[in-house]
Amino acid sequence: MKFIRKIIQPQNKKDEVFYGELKNLLGFRPKNIDYYKTAFIHRSIKILDKNGNPVNYERLEFLGDAMLGSIIAAFLYKMVPEGNEGYLTQMRSKIVSRKQLNNLGKELDLIRFVKSMISKNRIGQNIYGNIFEALIGAIYLDRGYKGCEKFIETKVIDRFIDIPSLENKIASYKGLIIEWCQKTKKKLVFETYEDSGNETVRHYSVKLMIDGKVVSKGRATSKKKAEEIAARRIYFIYQEEIVEFS
Repeated sequence: MKFIRKIIQPQNKKDEVFYGELKNLLGFRPKNIDYYKTAFIHRSIKILDKNGNPVNYERLEFLGDAMLGSIIAAFLYKMVPEGNEGYLTQMRSKIVSRKQLNNLGKELDLIRFVKSMISKNRIGQNIYGNIFEALIGAIYLDRGYKGCEKFIETKVIDRFIDIPSLENKIASYKGLIIEWCQKTKKKLVFETYEDSGNETVRHYSVKLMIDGKVVSKGRATSKKKAEEIAARRIYFIYQEEIVEFS
């Protein structure tokens, strides 16, 4: 028992504060605090392990993404017995969407733990979802599947996941428009190009064409966001037709 307590206990004052805040967040005592410390290290810190491998949250993010998808899939399978494969896949996509994960990361205030050489307000919004997934990966390594499942159920599903409201939520306007055009035999083209103008931050603009006609445009700091903006505008132009075919 003494050996176990030694592993659990933090080694210095900073670790002690981190350990206390983490314990309150997780709802249990971390066994190996190093997993959690790694979950909040941004790549800009440029830490290497003894073998020269980068130490940051990205590998844990990869693991957490897989664990989250698995646990949410199991939850939906049990909670919605009448849901077919298409419905379950769509609902899982909504729950683990980048926007949803970013919101979860913000709700849990995970940014307070992040160590970075870049100012936190310049890292980008996706940092919230990335470190949320990294935290899930750390929990899995520390507590296994059951511990990971319990955290997601009590801290995420019970508090933030509402099936009825998600059923009416569109996960991706771009995906919806592509599906609609395929069903109605329309030719859809996204014409995307870099458009920084006089701004220091890189921007992208997109023209969305249906059957050779420019129907909407979008502009954002990434191609994906610009395309989603253009697709969202299309949705509200053709909403009645799209709903009829969806």
